[in-house]
Amino acid sequence: MASAAVPRPHSPPGESQPHLHQHSREVQRFDQLRDMPLGLSEGVRSEMAARLNQVLADTRILHDLYKKSHWLMRGATFYQLHLLLDRHAEQQEKLVDLLAERVQTLGAIAVGDPRHVAEITRIPRPPDGAEEVPAMLSRLLEAHEHIIKDARELAQRADELGDLVSNDILVSDVLRTNELQVWFIAEHLVDRPLVVV
Repeated sequence: MASAAVPRPHSPPGESQPHLHQHSREVQRFDQLRDMPLGLSEGVRSEMAARLNQVLADTRILHDLYKKSHWLMRGATFYQLHLLLDRHAEQQEKLVDLLAERVQTLGAIAVGDPRHVAEITRIPRPPDGAEEVPAMLSRLLEAHEHIIKDARELAQRADELGDLVSNDILVSDVLRTNELQVWFIAEHLVDRPLVVV
């Protein structure tokens, strides 16, 4: 014999409604570090988080440059570049998450607001409109080179400080991805006609 259903108590009116328009004090400042038991000193964690945040900000800008270029592609190789740039943007987005999670793991705050990113990035701002395709590709390569130089220098510093995880992320993910993308983009700037007569 089936048991009778137990009646559920009714919630008072309004209790199931979302509590909107909430505000809070800032519980951790951007420049503040939380204690994390990682076997790394506060000084190491602070330095690495700050420098990783710089790479993170520049990577977020590169991601957005890829999306903008993806939308603005034109010409005979439109389809190939349109797809390639979108794929590169997806790969950069994965790096954004990886870098942000490492900053958070170190006990810091990952740069999140795009307005904050714009304040601290060192990647030059492109024009608001469209450029010729080779100029857009060159702009991507310049942004990559900036990130590659910073990541290589920071990977060496992380190794010196014993932050092996940050070193691994920078070498195995950031540098490897950026260098491969540079190769793919640079090959589209080789001056060869589409048809050899």
